[in-house]
Amino acid sequence: MTVSEEEDNKCDRVMARRFVIRQEAPVERHHLSIDYAKELNEQQYAAATAQGGPQLVVAGAGTGKTRTLVYRVAYLVETGAPPEQIVLLTFTRRAAAEMLSRASALLDGRCRRVRGGTFHSFCLGILRQHAGRLDYPNNFTILDASDSADVIDVIRSGLNLRLDRKRFPRKRTIQSIFSSVRNRDMSMEDFVEARYPQFLEFVEVFEQLGAGYERYKQDHGLMDYDDLLIKTLRLFSEHDDVRRSVATECRHVLVDEYQDTNRTQALLVERFSSVHGNVMVVGDDAQSIYRFRGADIRNILSFPEMFPGTQVLKLEHNYRSTQRILDLANLLISRARNKFDKRLFTERGLGETPVLVHATDSRFESRFVSQMILTLREEGVPLSEMAVLFRNGFNSYDLEVELNHRGIPFVKYGGLKLSEAAHIKDLLAYLKVVENPMDGVAWNRILQLLEGIGPKTAHQLISWIESASDRAFEIDESRFSPRYIEELKRMFAMLRYIRSADVPITEQVEVAVAYYEPVLRRVYYEDYPKRIQDLEHFVGLAEGFSDRAQLLSSMALDPIELTALDTETEVDDEPPLVLSTIHSAKGLEYRNVFLIRALDGVLPSSYSIGDADALDEELRLLYVAVTRAADQLFISYPSVQYRRSDGQYFTSPSRFLVDISEELLEPGSIVEESPDQTSDDRDETARAFRGLPSPSDSSS
Repeated sequence: MTVSEEEDNKCDRVMARRFVIRQEAPVERHHLSIDYAKELNEQQYAAATAQGGPQLVVAGAGTGKTRTLVYRVAYLVETGAPPEQIVLLTFTRRAAAEMLSRASALLDGRCRRVRGGTFHSFCLGILRQHAGRLDYPNNFTILDASDSADVIDVIRSGLNLRLDRKRFPRKRTIQSIFSSVRNRDMSMEDFVEARYPQFLEFVEVFEQLGAGYERYKQDHGLMDYDDLLIKTLRLFSEHDDVRRSVATECRHVLVDEYQDTNRTQALLVERFSSVHGNVMVVGDDAQSIYRFRGADIRNILSFPEMFPGTQVLKLEHNYRSTQRILDLANLLISRARNKFDKRLFTERGLGETPVLVHATDSRFESRFVSQMILTLREEGVPLSEMAVLFRNGFNSYDLEVELNHRGIPFVKYGGLKLSEAAHIKDLLAYLKVVENPMDGVAWNRILQLLEGIGPKTAHQLISWIESASDRAFEIDESRFSPRYIEELKRMFAMLRYIRSADVPITEQVEVAVAYYEPVLRRVYYEDYPKRIQDLEHFVGLAEGFSDRAQLLSSMALDPIELTALDTETEVDDEPPLVLSTIHSAKGLEYRNVFLIRALDGVLPSSYSIGDADALDEELRLLYVAVTRAADQLFISYPSVQYRRSDGQYFTSPSRFLVDISEELLEPGSIVEESPDQTSDDRDETARAFRGLPSPSDSSS
């Protein structure tokens, strides 16, 4: 959100006020039904039983922050705080419900009367009472993202803007841009330049549309999702009596995952706690990785300045990982420029040293990971307790092919599976019709990518193609409309070339990509830069196949169709291996973790180079990946990659992994397995991969 000058000035005046801290009187030990000191470790106990005032709990990865918040709720209720005057703010309703359910089971039903929920739901309750003060009806309608996009479309039509609809973004993209700008401290121009540079010429139009969108909502009694926060903040700024009334009923304010809050949410927390001053926020600056969603790490780092008299408490006792994994994590995060100092420790023992595996190329990296997974599975580790993490969704494409080849089931979170990405499906369709000119489904897909051809025309063309199968990719111009004949001729020329028997598979894919790239820019104009990256990786992937048929067969082996939300495993099936972007893995843990493509330009992203804040977030992203591992951590990178413009090129490992001693990150030796290896031999290979001693090594 971009905060206005007036709002900033009012904010400064509010921040300058001294908090009136009404601390609860200490309660005698024997009055408590829960033995907090016994149930919690020393640091958790200090946080759960802290007295009034502003409290910042810096909770490291795996240190039991949810448990601490649950006991904090129980402690406040047990020591006399009215449950209705305790506010627990979380990022999902499920998280709040789970915490209050656990607190109720721990203490009693009074905990269910605590006001728990998301920022948006809490603000909605306030606006339902006071919307009239903002010239809104109290029964205003809430727009979801789809509704907001429809309103924007109505505004755009009403303005009669003369725009090239082939280049102007669709309504959902405009809605996303508006939402992102409102939730960041950025101007429209700065945001568009950073995230949608292809739309810079439309900045003035966006601003005109945005103003019209705001007027329309006001005139029709509508609020979108972002308005619930922004207008609550405006309500407090313009009507101080409302702020005092709401804040008086917020005797204790608790906030989870504070590092993920945006500027608006941080200001709301300050307003909610402005009467009693009892605010406890829990979070980890080292796990602030959602800047692209509007999260502002400055909120947690500057909390002590925003709330004078803050007591900073730390949770550092990790219950997840072995000490050697934590030692690596501690070293990595110590290199961040802005941070709270903390050092994670555990009682789980030293464990195995994390391994840095240097693979010769991407395919060899994928074979290494796949073989290690099979070996660990034979050792009794369930697939579901292993995870492969990566920076971007396309980083796993090579691995997906290898896992399919070996019959290892997996589920992928974050990004798209290779075979599900629309632009990859388009590219494969060109190869499919070359391989099988009678493939009507593939023809239907690529024909409708041509301008001037819709479903009806595509159907007619497919009928003609099927009847002329003996003259594949040849055109009688008199039979076709001038609206699309030139594009059809170009496509057929490309297909004829690919079909030449002496064209290697990599060149076939390169030719198809060269033809398809301008089509992609037109069809997927809103996000084509990301999709072009996928095409680059796909060309490199094709190098691993001997011919077109082998490539298409491999791509047809779809991975298990699972989603993160609604698919259940068959009773007799083993839960699959997890493939996940690091962002999607936050908050989760696995016994064994593989972090692949740990390359400079990938992690950290090439887009972050030259931006100190962005580099810091990339370092935190690596920290999050490392701290997902409980028992074993393998980090790998290929020394050679493939780029369409340059062919093969040498890579460099992530700059974050340079100059780390072997005591913290052990180089792993790689031994290529031979086809006739026995199971025991493969075990030895896997141990060599891990850099572990052989069972026959007496020194072990």
